[in-house]
Amino acid sequence: MQAFAADPQQGKVLYETYCGTCHYEKLHERKATLVDTFAALKVQVAKWSLQVNRSFTPAELDDIAEYLNQSHYKLAK
Repeated sequence: MQAFAADPQQGKVLYETYCGTCHYEKLHERKATLVDTFAALKVQVAKWSLQVNRSFTPAELDDIAEYLNQSHYKLAK
């Protein structure tokens, strides 16, 4: 089975559609954060996805995490 890379462009669309209503971009730039590794970012994306009452697929969660990592966090994988 071939692994597919996360799609940050799709992640951006999902983030802006489902997460952006409550989150604003500056939220990810605050100094106090629970995110200090890429794995922690993925956990937080999955945790908060429950708040929008939408069941994201594992690939969609990866896409959102990849978008946030490239646009804000810049964490090593």
